[in-house]
Amino acid sequence: MGAPPYHPELDPRVEALVTEVIGRVADKWTMIVLEALTQHAVLRFSELAKEVTGISQKMLTQTVRAMERDGLVIRTVRPVIPPHVDYRLTDLGHSLSEAFCGVWLWAEANVDRIEQARQDFDTRKIG
Repeated sequence: MGAPPYHPELDPRVEALVTEVIGRVADKWTMIVLEALTQHAVLRFSELAKEVTGISQKMLTQTVRAMERDGLVIRTVRPVIPPHVDYRLTDLGHSLSEAFCGVWLWAEANVDRIEQARQDFDTRKIG
């Protein structure tokens, strides 16, 4: 596919940020955490772990920390015994969720076509 065309007026910080954001949301765990927090508003760490099936505690911790660093989630520690840690999306996180809602809608609208194309391809490869 190659590099995008060079635009001298393009701010290199914006270009770098787009690359980083695409890398972040291309990570399946970030997308699933984003979806879970969009659906539930606020989740404790243990609840989030149940929503994100198959993720290890270490990977979930790394994912929410990276999202917190990027300003996508807010981590709140409740001063109770034992401490409760809640996560919720920031306005920035909600806007990212809305931006990628289109991908979900596209996938929903095209799932049958993609599955058929894959089946056709696999059949040609065998034959």
